[in-house]
Parts: sequence; structure tokens; C-alpha cells
Amino acid sequence: MKSYKAIILSALAALGLTACNDFIDVPPTGVVDGDLAYSQPDKMVNAAYASLGDCWYTYPFNLWPYGDLGSDDCLKGGGGLTDTGYHPMEIWSTLTSTPGELDELWYRLYCNISRCNRALVALQEHGVEELGEKVAAQRTGEVHFLRGHSYFKLLTMFRQIPWIDEEVFKNNSQEQTPNNQFTYDELWEKVIGEFEMAYNALPETVEDGGGRANKIAAASYLAKCYLTIAWGDGYEATDGVNFINKEYMQKVIDYTDVVARSQYGYLPDFGDIFLPEYKNSEESIFAVQTSQYTEDNTTFGRANWSNMLNGCWGFWSCGWDFHKPSQNLVNAYKTRDGLPMIDDYANSNAYPVNGRVDSQKWDPRLFHTVGMPTFPYKYESEYMMTTANTRDPNDYGYYTSLKDVPQRSAGETFNGSWQAFAMNDYVFRYTDVMLMRAEALIELDQLTEAMDIINAIRERAANSIDKHIAYAKDFCEIALYTASTFGNKEHARECLRFERRLEMAMESSRYFDLRRWGIASTTLNAYFAKEMNSSYDGNAYGKFYESAHYTAGKNEFYPVPYNQLYYVPGLYVQNKGY
Repeated sequence: MKSYKAIILSALAALGLTACNDFIDVPPTGVVDGDLAYSQPDKMVNAAYASLGDCWYTYPFNLWPYGDLGSDDCLKGGGGLTDTGYHPMEIWSTLTSTPGELDELWYRLYCNISRCNRALVALQEHGVEELGEKVAAQRTGEVHFLRGHSYFKLLTMFRQIPWIDEEVFKNNSQEQTPNNQFTYDELWEKVIGEFEMAYNALPETVEDGGGRANKIAAASYLAKCYLTIAWGDGYEATDGVNFINKEYMQKVIDYTDVVARSQYGYLPDFGDIFLPEYKNSEESIFAVQTSQYTEDNTTFGRANWSNMLNGCWGFWSCGWDFHKPSQNLVNAYKTRDGLPMIDDYANSNAYPVNGRVDSQKWDPRLFHTVGMPTFPYKYESEYMMTTANTRDPNDYGYYTSLKDVPQRSAGETFNGSWQAFAMNDYVFRYTDVMLMRAEALIELDQLTEAMDIINAIRERAANSIDKHIAYAKDFCEIALYTASTFGNKEHARECLRFERRLEMAMESSRYFDLRRWGIASTTLNAYFAKEMNSSYDGNAYGKFYESAHYTAGKNEFYPVPYNQLYYVPGLYVQNKGY
């Protein structure tokens, strides 16, 4: 702060030495006058929407380094353990508050919230006169949705966060707002309040495309909020089946009723969900929108910069080979008589090899989710994966992520030092919401409807072979559950959890699912012990997991970033254990 004051004083002194008639008052360029900005509330709302895509690989808003790397689904990848600061997220034992990635994520999410606060002020002051009462009310609901979206991510990641709303902004009291002003439960009440305001203000459909929030997206978020807190307070000792709030579980069912009756539904082929040409299909309830530079005549397009590291090595000009599926995830796709091998899938490692069919069968979603040597990359035979398509096989093996990339034949989205993709980031897709519904139904002893939902998802998977992965047909076997195979409540719960993993793998939710269920420490520490013994075709990898350990009572939440703790000393408190 002192250096800024010195610069200002020096500048004022210099002006004082300048003759008045020599001074030319030239307004700065690239700056929008405050009064003008607030008088255009619709543009302020557009700016709040635009911030959804203001991501970067060091602060990905889809949270893949935390929801995927922090789980048993995924290894970091890249050019070695020190490539980016994400290695602590995959082993947990060395995680501290100092990684710059955590600080950037915190800061950028609050930048998004700042845009929302400014948009709300603009709507309060000029919304009705500029837009009319109906549109102003709708835009206000949209901004509450967007602000709730950023707060949901902050609360999910960091637990103890400051609540900075438009009143704090107007009073300029951000630096006097502590992060322990509200309890965890009170913060959830505030986030839920954001989505309730959105739900009450928004129509079910909007006229101007899939980029705007609507009532169904708000209902989806309300269901997700209630599902999160229905299991407990986020720490393992007080999370899980012994702490279920049935009233909250019923809220999940109530809000997913709204989604189930809506215009959204299952896209018929699972593979199509992750192709750009289907990115605003009936599967997509709300997604961060992207574009190709050829679509909007810009240099870069509106690319997905969160996923810019995740292209396969050797196929893209700058595919940096991050976000690599684990052997444990591949094992999870094994089937026996068409059903998941829930109890013993991890007992031995296996993987399919093209042209070598054996008795081990697989859920077809494996071939849509994990790129594997000997198989086409994203369905295209002219791009066959080999063991050369990895940067660091001794640490990270040979698998690659498929869901977050387009087909290679579509060409490069951006040619340069980085490879970015015009792939929407799903915030909610229909299947995700239906799995949340099935989870709540099971906990409220409504097993038949939950089984019907899971079977509908499995039937879609069974029908997702011929169009894209006919080459893997002989490897695939998938069946539906029956009343006897779905079993009692405890087994139904395991079926649901396994189905959620198979369906949502590599979509940034796995760690947060494990935490919600109160099983993160047992799952992850068992995973570390097995994954360190992974190998492909005789090449061992994953030995770094020897030093991995997840500590319950500490690691459930990420630490408040060091820079934030000491920006205003004493203002924020740290999460326990760090």
C-alpha cells in the first residue's frame, strides 16, 4: 500500500510543477464510467454471465483438480510431479494453504461475486426503468443464481468463507467482513436463499438460448444444496448414514420432481453428451457456454480454459496430458453378468486390449470416458492411441480423459502455446440430477423408483455402443437391476454410489461425493495402497502414492489460502487441521 501512495504523491507533485495551460484533461481509455455502467443493468448482468467462463488452468471453475484429482478417479498427469502445483491435491499428505492455485481460485470466484453484486445494484437503481418490471425481476433472479453458483463452489471448497453481498459492496466493507461471521449451516442457508430467489423469479424456459439460468436450473441447485447438507456437516466424524436429515432428503425429491417434469431428459446416446454439437441438448440443464474462434470470428473463441491442459499428448499440437484416469476407475467398469463388480472390482487390475477379447466384460461407458492404448481416440480410427500418447508413463500411466475434449478431426480450437477446446462445462446435466433424486429416494426407503432411475441410465448406456464404439462391442456387457439384485436398502445404496461413479466419472464430482457420504478416508487410503502397484503392459507407475494419505478431520475441506489469511491479518480464521 505504501508504494502505491508514493506513486500517487509523485504523480501529484509532477502535476503541480506543470503550468495549468499545459495540462490536457484526457479521459482514460478502456474504462467504463461508473454512472454509465450502472445505467445499463442488462449489460451488467451480461458481464456477470461472462465471468462464468473467465477461468484458467490455474483456477479452473469446474474444479477438476479437486473433485477428480482429489479422488480415486484420476491422476494429475502432465510432465511430472512438479508440473503445476496440483500434486498435493492427488496425495493430500503434503497439502498446505500455500499453493497459488488455491489463492487464485478463491480470488477469481470472489471476482465473479463482485460482478454479481454490481449487477444487482444496477438492477436496483435502473432495472425497472430500463428493462420493465418483468424483465428486471427475471434478471435479478438470474444474478442471484449466478452469485449462488460461485458461493456454492467456495463453500464446497473452503467451508469458512466471508459473505460479501451487494450491501457489503455498497458500504465498501469487504475488508471488515470476517470469514467466521456465519456458521457453516448459516452459510448454507444463505446459498439456498440465493437459489430460492432465483427459483421464484425465473421461468421454466427462456427465449434467448441455453446460456441463461431458468427455474429448472435453480431447482437442480436447490436439490444439490439440500443433498449436500442432508448427510451432515462435511466432516467425516459427523457425516454419513448416522446423520441423515430426512427432511432435507425430502427437499431433494421435491425439487427434482420439478426437473423430472421439465423439458429436459436423457440424451439417447451417452457418447453424444460429450460432443460439442450436442452441448445444448435436452441433457444440458445449465452449462457454461463456449465457442470456436471460427464461430465468433475472434482469435481464441470463447474456449474452455479450465480444461486447456487435458488434451491427449501427441494428437493435439499442445495436448499437455493432464487429468488422467486411474487404474482403479478402469477396474470399476468391470461387469459380471452385466452388473458392476461392486465388492471385488479392485482385487485385480485389468484393462481391455483391442483385438484381444477375453472373459472379462466391461460397462460400455468405459470406452466413452477413458482413452486407452490400442483403441481409437474419441471414436476415430485414424487416431489410434498407443503408449506413445503419454508424457510421463512412469508416474501417470497411459490412460487419457475423453469427456472434456472434442474429436481430433474437428481441428484445432486454438493453435498456439496452449490447446483449448470449445467444450461446454456442464453445471447440471439431467442424469446427474436424476442420480441425486435416486440417492434421496433410497435414503427415504423408496427403492423401486430409485432402481427405475438407475435402470433407465443403464439402459441408455447399453444403447450407446453401435453409434460410436462398435469396435468395442465384443468387450461390452451391461444388464439392468432386478428387485433381487438391487436388494435391500444397504445394497441399493452401494448400487447407487457405484452407478454415480460410472456415469459421472471425470466430471469433477467424485471427491465431493465421497466426502458427502462420509467415506472419503476409507475409500482414498485403500485406493492409494492399490494404485501404487498399477502397471500397463509391464510398465509400473503411480509409486508416488506411497507417500499419500488422507486425514479425516482435516482434509475434508481445502485450507483457506495463505495469501487470503494474511491480506488483512486477523480477519480470517483457518479451517481446522491446517
